[in-house]
Amino acid sequence: MTKLGLPDSIQACLFDLDGVITRTAVVHAAAWKETFDEFLRERDGAGFRPFDAVADYNQFVDGLPRADGVRAFLASRGIKLPEGKPDDPPDSDTVQGLGHRKNERLLKRIKAGGVEAYDGSLRYIRAVRAGGLRTAVVSSSTNCRDILKAIDAEPLFDTRVDGVVAAERGLPGKPDPAPFLAAAQDLGVEASAAAVFEDALAGMEAGRAGHFGYVVGVDRVGQADALRAHGADTVVTDLADLADPADQEPQA
Repeated sequence: MTKLGLPDSIQACLFDLDGVITRTAVVHAAAWKETFDEFLRERDGAGFRPFDAVADYNQFVDGLPRADGVRAFLASRGIKLPEGKPDDPPDSDTVQGLGHRKNERLLKRIKAGGVEAYDGSLRYIRAVRAGGLRTAVVSSSTNCRDILKAIDAEPLFDTRVDGVVAAERGLPGKPDPAPFLAAAQDLGVEASAAAVFEDALAGMEAGRAGHFGYVVGVDRVGQADALRAHGADTVVTDLADLADPADQEPQA
């Protein structure tokens, strides 16, 4: 293993955004809860069963493209909505409309200053680049670039495969490994020479299915065993835990 905590064969690192680089998983969960609770209240009345911002978020929407998250959660409640069209307004009771409603609320929270980076992750990514490895950010979010700009992290990545790029290229979302495979291809490396860094179970599955050289699970919510069961080679609570302390940048 190298001083970065990675096998010697690794040439590139592919990082998920929400929950790995930024604390936006909390912001996403709050936006989902607001959206689903409003929908369920209107549908079922005051006695509706609320969306659980921890259990439901982790099981049904974390790491998935927005529309897939809508379908998965509603299916768990036995609800099926019309698919709708990509340009459905946010007040439409369709899969696309509900997804747009969530995104509208997420953007409001981001603009209100709801984005914070994990300092340990940024230090680790800088150490990775200083060590000569290439880097990519791989996210299902269509707001990935705006979020990276908000935390001044866009220059830390050689390529970006997010929800916008995936739509342009026709890539399926996680747990399909296609977004990570596309990022590795952009960086000019084989999957076996790339490491995946993810906090979502769907991301673990994508890393395993893509036969990547190393899969790092980042445990932010106490699900280390589940991350390992879904494909993690190792699990840490902070990316800085992977690196040799002597090689890390001092904290400000």
